[in-house]
Amino acid sequence: MKQYLTTMPRETRDTLLVLGVVILVLLPHLAFLPWWVSALALLILTWRLGTVLRGQALPRKWLLNTLLVLAVAATALQYRTIVGPEAGVVLILLLLVLKTLEVRARRDAMVIFFLGFFTLLTLFLQSQSLLMACAMLLAAWGLLAALVNAHMPAGYPSLGQLLRTSGLLMLLGAPVMLVLFLSFPRFGPLWGLPAQESKARTGLGNQITVGQVAELAQDFSVALRVRFALPDGQTPPQHLLYFRGPVLSHFDGRQWQTGSDEAPMHPSQQATGLGQAVPYELTLEPHHQRWLLTLDATLQQPDMPRRRMLQTSDLQWLAWRPITDVLRYQAQAHLHFVYGQQLSAWQRKPYLQLPADLNPRTLAWAQQLRAQHGADDMAIIQAALTQLRQGGYTYTLSPTVVSSPHTADAFWFDTRDGFCEHISSAFAVLMRAAGIPARLVTGYQGGERNPVDGLWTVRQSDAHAWTEVWLPNEGWLRIDPTTAVAPSRTEQLQRLSPPATPLNQAMGRVMGWDAMQQLRAQWEAINHRWNDWVLNYTRGDQAQLLQRLQLSQNLAVTLATALGCGMALLLAWLGLQRWRQHYIADPWQRLMHRARRRLAQAGIAHADSLGLQALARAVQAQWGDDSRPLQQWLQQMEQWRYAPHDAQTPSLRTLQRHYRALIWPRTS
Repeated sequence: MKQYLTTMPRETRDTLLVLGVVILVLLPHLAFLPWWVSALALLILTWRLGTVLRGQALPRKWLLNTLLVLAVAATALQYRTIVGPEAGVVLILLLLVLKTLEVRARRDAMVIFFLGFFTLLTLFLQSQSLLMACAMLLAAWGLLAALVNAHMPAGYPSLGQLLRTSGLLMLLGAPVMLVLFLSFPRFGPLWGLPAQESKARTGLGNQITVGQVAELAQDFSVALRVRFALPDGQTPPQHLLYFRGPVLSHFDGRQWQTGSDEAPMHPSQQATGLGQAVPYELTLEPHHQRWLLTLDATLQQPDMPRRRMLQTSDLQWLAWRPITDVLRYQAQAHLHFVYGQQLSAWQRKPYLQLPADLNPRTLAWAQQLRAQHGADDMAIIQAALTQLRQGGYTYTLSPTVVSSPHTADAFWFDTRDGFCEHISSAFAVLMRAAGIPARLVTGYQGGERNPVDGLWTVRQSDAHAWTEVWLPNEGWLRIDPTTAVAPSRTEQLQRLSPPATPLNQAMGRVMGWDAMQQLRAQWEAINHRWNDWVLNYTRGDQAQLLQRLQLSQNLAVTLATALGCGMALLLAWLGLQRWRQHYIADPWQRLMHRARRRLAQAGIAHADSLGLQALARAVQAQWGDDSRPLQQWLQQMEQWRYAPHDAQTPSLRTLQRHYRALIWPRTS
């Protein structure tokens, strides 16, 4: 393979290098693109690769224009527009790929390079993870290597040489990048755009269909990370780790939804914490919703500078705009609390609503329980929990499919199996039927401690749904009916795992499951540092850094000085490039520049623009046979530059020595 590449014409190899770099830029985008965009891009690149290897001509202009029109039309049909972040990224990618079909000059290659750099930046619109940053760094390295290659028109530079040169350029630019990152004023990130409703996303939402949380349980991606600030590194009891998310009160028989309003917490409804508060710091992954995840119950506003938020009447914290980037905040939670003891009849009414003519068996059972226990609501609750413990119910990720709208009846009397949302939904319906206000709370429960950095990691697989019931003079109480069916779910935090994939099984056999778990812990610890040090580098962090550097007294002057120094360095660099062009950094070109200048002084017309053969003929015409050594030297210079080197080819140092030994013909 190496021999094949070294014998390949320079133009062919350069084109293959450009195509490889375009593929590097394209690959990270594939996970976020519509299938037809990926298919079209790979088809065009494959076509271009075939033309290079077979030596075929490039397609005609009319065909390129047709493909461009089809690409724009397909994008408009997909997104109903050709502007905006998603449609714009698709068009830029297609333009980049189509440009590879018309690389006829160095100018076209330059367009591809700069389109490639811009396309890399658009990846931050999709993800800001460390893995994405590594992919972007690799693609940028490839683009720089191709750019360096384009600026070396002569010779046959090796791929290793190109990679070393481009890597050195990246290393030289790293200090400047670091200084700009630390000192440049912090603004809202470019990628912090409102989420598109059409874009699929993982995580909890403002509504839940019975069976939805079971799908999340098979997703092991990180939802949030928590660091507890208790003495001696202690953590709260695991069975009390409930992270509160959307509170759902409206039920139509199969789907639970949040209330129609987001009424702020009224002073009369303020919760009261019991016992000592638990301080914690939470890093929340973007979920493109307004709600925050907080440890239940976070009664005081989380400490999050420059973020407006409110607390609703159901103890849920909401931000004023969707969470589109990694968010870090500090807060305090009371694991035991009382709240909502005094609710009027109209305030309790939404939590008693049930759809008409649904779940008749559950309603009849609720009436029996009410008749049996009278006004003792707690006795009705305990009776339902006893039924869950002793009634042969099963906690499973693959519950029996129920097509009937009577979902509560099916769970209580027929299937007797389900996941947390099946159990909690059926329990809430029973409570409402018995006249006890009830609602569903979704969020996350439990998690696991990372042994590397000590952070508590909560995954999408920890998604959970539980019930809150209201009792007179006691207020809202958390009742987790899943605990009655599967105590290990909340007490020992034993999760139901989906079937292992062949890839996971193979890696487990090769590496061992313990090694895989350790590797995952290391990677997640690194990811958290990336989130903490890079994505969450805020204005406050910058101000603290500048203060430690004693630069905070006059920030404007500091920034102006830094920018001025940057501009001075840029101008100095441009001046250096100009000087290098004037004095020519290439040794061969520098030597030829000296010779051409000497010949121009000797009376050779157009010595600066003539080719070497034409220059030799001009020397012969001007001085005849007396110039034969000079003609031979010019021929050797041409062979060294443009002909393959062999054992007979003199070195450049030899040519320099011959130049100094030349006897120049006398000028009249």
